[in-house]
Amino acid sequence: MKKLVSASLLTALLGAGSFATAQEIKREGEGKLFYTTIEIPAGAETLYLSGSGASPEEDGSWGDMEAQAIDTLEKFKKTLESRGWSMSDVVQVRVFAVAGEDGELDFAGFNRGYMQFFGTGENPTKPVRSFVQVADLVVDGWLLEIEVRAARMPK
Repeated sequence: MKKLVSASLLTALLGAGSFATAQEIKREGEGKLFYTTIEIPAGAETLYLSGSGASPEEDGSWGDMEAQAIDTLEKFKKTLESRGWSMSDVVQVRVFAVAGEDGELDFAGFNRGYMQFFGTGENPTKPVRSFVQVADLVVDGWLLEIEVRAARMPK
């Protein structure tokens, strides 16, 4: 009888362990470009990527907001993939941006670049997102600096 109870208890505990790892990252409040809420359960793996911006083009120019968004997000994509992660693991994007030489902030240009990486056929997921206009960035030529946070459930 003791063996039967022990076997039942072990089965129940193992089943509970399987349930705990079956949790998922929950995304709610889906908008066109981002979610309003993403809940990361305990036990998820996380990866934080420091702020980064575009690299200068071959001619020494930096490109417009769209080009800089694409270049910066492409660098994040390569970094994530080199570590076995993907853009679909990104749960938060934080953007700091400045106006161009004309004094205008090209938010639409940023969104055009951003939409090539999130909410696409290749990557249908979208992160939560902040976009903040600032007075200046530390690298002359940058129109934006982006931080990325990623999370996934263990495999």
